Amino acid sequence: MKVGFIGLGMMGSGMAANLQKAGHELIVHDLRRTAAEPYLAAGATWADHPRAVAEAAEIVFTSLPGPPEVEAVALGDNGLLSGMSRGKAYFDLSTNSPTVVRKINAAFAERDVYMLDSPVSGGPRGARTGKLALWVGGDEQIFNRYKTVLDAMGDKARYVGPIGAGSIAKLVHNGAGYCIQTALAEMFTVGVKAGVEPLALWEAVRDGATGRRRTFDGLIDQFLPGTYDPAAFALRLAHKDVTLATQLGRDFNVPMRIANLALAELSEALNRGWGNRDSRSPMLLQQERAGVEIRVDPKRIQEVLDRDPPS
Repeated sequence: MKVGFIGLGMMGSGMAANLQKAGHELIVHDLRRTAAEPYLAAGATWADHPRAVAEAAEIVFTSLPGPPEVEAVALGDNGLLSGMSRGKAYFDLSTNSPTVVRKINAAFAERDVYMLDSPVSGGPRGARTGKLALWVGGDEQIFNRYKTVLDAMGDKARYVGPIGAGSIAKLVHNGAGYCIQTALAEMFTVGVKAGVEPLALWEAVRDGATGRRRTFDGLIDQFLPGTYDPAAFALRLAHKDVTLATQLGRDFNVPMRIANLALAELSEALNRGWGNRDSRSPMLLQQERAGVEIRVDPKRIQEVLDRDPPS
């Protein structure tokens, strides 16, 4: 297939190389022509601007720094839209704003051209090795039509929902990751300052219940099905544990912003009379604040687990 690829940076370079290895004919563009040299040497065609990429390719991918760059490439002068004919498809692999994605999609739809948001996760190494998740939002039939092309770049290409859904999934993933990163930095500093050697501390917590489990698998048993009774681990005991953890921070003069916030959530839930409910029941407080109810049929959860078992 003739595949257009714009943006041959740290992520795009690996994905473009894997498309070429899979036998697709590449048409490439980047702000730096030197970035395209390896692909040109392997038989790719250079395009002077995005419009030329769109005119020559059956499907186009972009991997760009952010929303302004994507909007300029898609809708600007000599942009993709000016060169795409009816029925062609454009997948944006960038981490993008759902608002911008929907704006681009609407403009493309007026010309009977498909635009899907398909941000990726796996880092530069995953982009090179093909160990990459792609979360796709947009027309599901177009996702299915080009699934084999997506599979050339990543091993976990998944349709998430309507346009913008892929970007939302990516932002939830990254936002959660950096929140967890902040909490880990906080807890590890108190552990080290309290006297435990860093590597020994890491080895210890890695073997614990949280360490052994994939991060988001922690949502399986209570949060997703909306079931907090009977308790797997009681809220009152979790409250005691986090109280002791924050006390450790006070003992060693370590700021504990995240842990104290967690303790406040646990305390509010405890004051609701939920002491014997599961320790995850404070997650209901955020659902109340957000005005949403999360409750997934356990059978649907099990279907996902059957396809992709927990670690």
